[in-house]
Amino acid sequence: MIYKEFGEHNPDTMIFLHGGGLSWWNYKDEIELLKKDFHLIIPVLDGHADSDRDFCSIENNASEIVQFIDEHCNGNVKLIAGLSLGGQILLDILAQRKDICEYAVVESALVLPMKTTYKLIEPTFHLSYGLIRKKWFSKLQFDSLKIKKELFELYFEDTCKITKNNLIAFMKANSDYKMKETLSQTDAKVLILVGSKERPIMKKSARKISAVLHGGVVKELKDLYHGDISINHADEYVKLLRTWME
Repeated sequence: MIYKEFGEHNPDTMIFLHGGGLSWWNYKDEIELLKKDFHLIIPVLDGHADSDRDFCSIENNASEIVQFIDEHCNGNVKLIAGLSLGGQILLDILAQRKDICEYAVVESALVLPMKTTYKLIEPTFHLSYGLIRKKWFSKLQFDSLKIKKELFELYFEDTCKITKNNLIAFMKANSDYKMKETLSQTDAKVLILVGSKERPIMKKSARKISAVLHGGVVKELKDLYHGDISINHADEYVKLLRTWME
């Protein structure tokens, strides 16, 4: 796994885990807002553009990051935040090590498996994968994700680098993820974010995460879509993080 680091001289460390099909630039604006005060680490998840290994599983990614924290951060960081696939990896990190961080922010993480979607992923991408390198098709996909326009070139460049097998692997893992029982034992204070314009299954997932955590706080973000706040509204997102840590 490759790690991007910013503000290395700061004592308190934050780790951000990007969404599936995205990369470190998921948190491009947050980096500028936080690097003066915090040591920021953004892993490029396995199987994504410029990563050093193929995607194996959510659990494997979580274990890699736990090992990195043990080796480079004395086994504990201030905060870990994750979006979608990154949010699922975060939940697994919390399940693997209860004292890994003081605060956690789980954004738009699916924890209710979608069986039909899971079955359709492989045949769909076998048919459509060749279109990913067509800019017009990529633009359609990009627009459907509600990502701000200035990130399109980064999105297109990195999407073209993801192999078909990796794309299928992390999409299937995302649609079939189940929380671990040990998640309930985490010491972290967990904030769970979901957009009011997300699908009902995402809102149900947020409530289920909260129930398992016995105290995780759910915040529904008015008029926002999947991943909207961290990708498109960095000022609001950073304000939420700072408030949560206070």
